[in-house]
Parts: sequence; C-alpha cells; structure tokens
Amino acid sequence: MNQPLLSHLARALATVPPVPLCVAYSGGPDSTALLHALAQLPAACAGGLRALHVDHGLHPDSPRWAGHCLRFCAALEVPCEVLPVRVDTGSGGGLEAAARHARYAALTAQLQEGEWLLLGHHRDDQVETVLLKLLRGAGPQGLGGMRALRPLGPGQLWRPLLALSRRQLREYVDTNQLSCIDDPSNGDTRLARNQLRHEILPRLMRHWPHAVDSILHSAALCQAAADALRVRWLEAFATRHDPATGSLCAADWLALDRALREPLLDYWLHTRGLPAPTTAQRRQIERQCGARAGQSPCIRWPGVELHIWKGRLWAQPPRPAVAVDWHAAWRGEPLALPDGGVLSLTDADARLPEPLDVRLRRGGERIKPAGDAHTRALRDLFQQGLIPPWQRIACPLLYAGDELVAVADRWISARGIAIFRHAAARPRWLPAG
Repeated sequence: MNQPLLSHLARALATVPPVPLCVAYSGGPDSTALLHALAQLPAACAGGLRALHVDHGLHPDSPRWAGHCLRFCAALEVPCEVLPVRVDTGSGGGLEAAARHARYAALTAQLQEGEWLLLGHHRDDQVETVLLKLLRGAGPQGLGGMRALRPLGPGQLWRPLLALSRRQLREYVDTNQLSCIDDPSNGDTRLARNQLRHEILPRLMRHWPHAVDSILHSAALCQAAADALRVRWLEAFATRHDPATGSLCAADWLALDRALREPLLDYWLHTRGLPAPTTAQRRQIERQCGARAGQSPCIRWPGVELHIWKGRLWAQPPRPAVAVDWHAAWRGEPLALPDGGVLSLTDADARLPEPLDVRLRRGGERIKPAGDAHTRALRDLFQQGLIPPWQRIACPLLYAGDELVAVADRWISARGIAIFRHAAARPRWLPAG
C-alpha cells in the first residue's frame, strides 16, 4: 500500500467504528479517487459501501455524467443510485448555494440509519472555504472551516481527506488511469469558489508560499475557539428557547455577547432546517428586537421569514401566496389549506351531516362564540387568543350558508356546536409549520 491515499484511508478507517459507508460521488477527480480507493480496502467494504450521484440537471451533459457514474460503480461492484434534483435558481441565494442546498437535501434524504456519508473534500477545498467565509464576515465557527465529522440526518457526514491535497488525489487518479467527469462549470471564474481557486490563491502563493499552511493553522485555532464558545451558547440556548413553540426570547438573546449571540442564532435556525442570515440581516434582526409594542417586524432572506412577535423570535420557511377568495366544501375529511396547514376532525372517521364552506379571512368577519354574550370581531379574537399574525391569513373560517359558525378549532358559535355535536367530533386545525 504505497499510495498516500490508500495509506491515509486505511489509517482513518482504523479510527472509526465499522459502519456502512456511502460516498457522495460526483464523478469528478476527487470523489472518483475516494470511491476507487475505498473499494480497494476491505475495512471500507465490510459494513457495506455504496455511492449516490446527484444529477442537478443544470448542464445538457448531466444524463451522460450520470451514466458514467453508474458504469464506473458497476466496474467496482459498488451499488450506485442517481438522485435527480431540481435546483431552485430563483431563491435569491445564487446558483452555487441553490445547487448545494438541493444536493445536501437529496443526499440526507437517502442516508440510512447509522450510515456515514463520505465527501471528497480535501486540504485545498478547506483553504478555499475558510477564505470564502472570511470574505463573508464569518466568526470563529465559519472560519474554522469544514469539520471532518458532523451529524447528518440519521447518520454522519465524514470528510476523511481534509489532510490530503488536490495534487495527491490527482496523482492517484493518474496512477490508476481512472476516468473522470470534466464539469466545465469548475472553470467558470464567475463563481466565487472558482475565482479563488484559479486566480486569487495562485497569486497569494506566489507572494506567500506558506499561505495554505498559515490559513489552515488559523482555521484550527478558530475551530478550537468555536468549540469552547459552543459550550457557553448551548447553555444559553437552553434558557432562551421554548421547545413548545420553537421560538427564542428576543431580549435575552439580544443581551448575549456577540460571540455567543451569532452562533446561537445560527444553531437555532439550522435545527429548524433554515439557512443562516448575512451580517446585514443579523444587524436588522437586532435593530428590530426593539420594535414598539403592537408591531410585528419580519426580516426575510432566501428560504426564511423571521418574525419578531410578543417579545420572541419566530422563524419559518416563506409561506406561499394565498388567494383570499379561496374556499372549499368540507364534510370533515382532512383538508389541505393553501399555506400548507390542514383542517380535519378530531375523529378521523366522522363526517358532518351537511358540508360547510371553508373560507379564508377577507376582513371584517365577526362571530358570537358559544357562551359569550357578545359578537366579537376576529381581529380582537386573534389578538386575545395569541394567534401569530403570519397564521391569521390562512386560518380556516367555517361557514354554514352565510353564517360564520367556527374559526378553525378556536372559536365556535352555538350553531357550530350543534353541527359538530351531530358528528360527535370537533374541528382540528394544524397550522403550517
């Protein structure tokens, strides 16, 4: 075993438990070297070795690339599955970010319980990542670069090649005469990472030959600092986060030192499957935390709506546009609402004697709740009932003819009580998110 890649992987595998391994295989030189080397090592194959290829559909040759990956894996006797994805190029975060989001979502969804997903990221990738993070204003967590091992879905994400260079992987490919995909986008210097790789880093290396070593040393120090801070902000998170609502106390979050406040916010968002904000968006969140009573600021960025309401931070994916004239006839079956919520009955088998018309709020609606001496405006009920503003637009209103008999499962009129008593069930509203 005289090839550096094989020796390195053999040593790495000896330090981890015998788990099934899955390679994110693009067909490029890095993942090709990783997959081929693993297939030569009994320790990698013992628990099961397979590959996943993500087809982004962004290039006319992507079907041909997928076919290449299937043939390469078949020659290695490694199972391979192609995952077609749709890249949301209109999300506002840029093509690179959108493709990465689609790729990781597809890979995570396919990962099996206890399986480790291996990526071909290497030493040079780490340098590029740290510089990109620096240019985006990241703190110690971001400047620490990519972690070798972290949780991912039901398993773990492992980058076993971070100590090896791109040159060493290319030498392995050349020595073993491996066929690889040449994606032309890798040479497109309009993309930020390619600009660093092909133009900025070569200039840095001419003036500072030890730049790579210095950058990686700084990254290791930042990662150690981030780990030390993590203990503190996780403790702070436990006292500021409400598991029942998923919200954060705005004042207590804002009172934290910035070194704790920013990673805590990112952690909270990531646990909810949402991307972190930019520096400018963070400052906007901090400013809006001081909004006057009665205001409900909302800060948006691609993939996120962050609301500040009742002194707390609430985050969710953007809600789809809702047509106010939407309506549907309903007899108690589960009904999908326009924003992704669901209306049903507490007894899944129950049905109403006559259909009710489900509508959305248009303004000015009023209802007399059973047992209440007064007819109430929905606006007042929503405020008293602490219904978040972003849920009110798609709150289902149930009408018998032209009479409003129920506001979701929150307020029901005397006539509504009689209708639901006949069905021996009550309405149940599950808001989106």
